[in-house]
Amino acid sequence: MNPAQDQGDDSGITDVAAEALQRALASEHAAIWAFSLATAFVPPDQEPRVRSDLEGHKQLRSFATAQLSQIGKRPVSAQPAYSPPQPVVDAVSAGALLVAAETDTVAAWRSLLERSTSTQLRAIGLRAMVDSTGRLTFWRGVTDRSPAVPVFPGRG
Repeated sequence: MNPAQDQGDDSGITDVAAEALQRALASEHAAIWAFSLATAFVPPDQEPRVRSDLEGHKQLRSFATAQLSQIGKRPVSAQPAYSPPQPVVDAVSAGALLVAAETDTVAAWRSLLERSTSTQLRAIGLRAMVDSTGRLTFWRGVTDRSPAVPVFPGRG
């Protein structure tokens, strides 16, 4: 039997898709931590954007947690802290942290799309990936990364 077809329950969400959803949840936990940290370092004119992006990640975390609970899977917990790619000491390093966080969330939601057969889960995953790509594009622009829009979002 193909592992991707292995049904762990009657929800229509395979075990492989549930594991991908766990990884998406873990990336949302990390993004929430990153955006919370960045709030202390971004310029005042970017604070509303950081708070809005943070709220988007909290909504995705709630969705993923609820979906996993609904299918009888214990949602992965947030880590007490995460290691940023570089020390966060100013607006530039905070922006770099947010680029890394969004890059990871885009990849995690793309992974869910690739591993799920559930229409509902794929639709939510696609919306999450598109939203994360939009946030990633904004933060890549703020940090002068080129191209601002990733060529293949979620691809390493």
